Amino acid sequence: MKKVFIAVTNDLITDFRIQKIATTLKKSGFFVLLIGRYKNTESYKYTPDFNCFRFRLLFNTGPLFYFLYNVRLLNYLIFNKFDIIVSNDLDTLPACFLAAKIKNKALVYDSHELFTEVPELVNRKFVKYIWTVLEKIFLPRVSTSYTVCESISTYYNRKYARNMQVILNAAPFLSENIGVKRYSNVILYQGAVNIARGLELIIDTLEINRNLIFWIVGQGDILSQLKSRVIMKKLRDRVLFFNRQTPEQLRFITPKASVGVSVEANTGLSYYYALPNKLFDYIQARIPVLVSNFPEMAGVVTKYQIGMVLTDRSINSTARILNYMVTNTEARNIWLTNLNKAANDMNWENEEKKIQAIFTNLS
Repeated sequence: MKKVFIAVTNDLITDFRIQKIATTLKKSGFFVLLIGRYKNTESYKYTPDFNCFRFRLLFNTGPLFYFLYNVRLLNYLIFNKFDIIVSNDLDTLPACFLAAKIKNKALVYDSHELFTEVPELVNRKFVKYIWTVLEKIFLPRVSTSYTVCESISTYYNRKYARNMQVILNAAPFLSENIGVKRYSNVILYQGAVNIARGLELIIDTLEINRNLIFWIVGQGDILSQLKSRVIMKKLRDRVLFFNRQTPEQLRFITPKASVGVSVEANTGLSYYYALPNKLFDYIQARIPVLVSNFPEMAGVVTKYQIGMVLTDRSINSTARILNYMVTNTEARNIWLTNLNKAANDMNWENEEKKIQAIFTNLS
């Protein structure tokens, strides 16, 4: 049985893309090991459904974290047998690349985003420069790679003359959520609670749309700031914060919402080209979506007519759109019908065929 090691710097708890790929490879006959790290006390309580190994590190952020993680990862890979190593994003690539070269094993690179263009690096020129140098050293030498959307694939293919394939972050297909109680006034965001996700904008619209409720499902760097904002605006009874949820838990939460939002700000190419997994979760839950006017997200919404695109990010305009989306019965009926078509076209069952083809050719 061929062994596939999958390396990522997170704690494996809510990395749904990794979990989906691991499930696909496991049922395709591979032995799969996920390699991550313990990040906080929540990590220690979580037991993945897969074989896994997680590092305990002295640092959880910053240069020393990335350096120590790659040192530990390289050491682990050299002294353990594998046939294929999957590097997830640039922060795992140095160790994975070196281990694959040293042991003459296959390397696969999965780019979840344009790593050097994430908002956290946009204004940190020196740090961005270091990551850009590492990308230029390693990425052109990776023969097998894939990413989450056509825009990022095209970007890397042009920059490095690669043949990077596309594996959408699609969710597993779900039949219609018949019998699920859907609230008529709930706006939902699920995912990382980080900067530039548009969460402040949605919170601010509640001061205009006094009938709406906002659910935020996830954790991240600005969670405490958002909670303070909610308290300051006296919206504690209308903004509900949920902890990070497993895919199984989300299947009970997501379909209850009226509208799902993915309204990231244009803080760099990584967000501009984003096609996040939450959009596909909304589609499978059959809830209409409001997305930023970015090519990938807007392209899906426009093609299938499953919601609206936010072209004006002012509070008043966003409030009007959200109110329209929850109250216009005719529009909602059209969107709900079209969501079935989108769910049938874009699901993990279709994407995993590409994964199986890639890894079968390597084994």
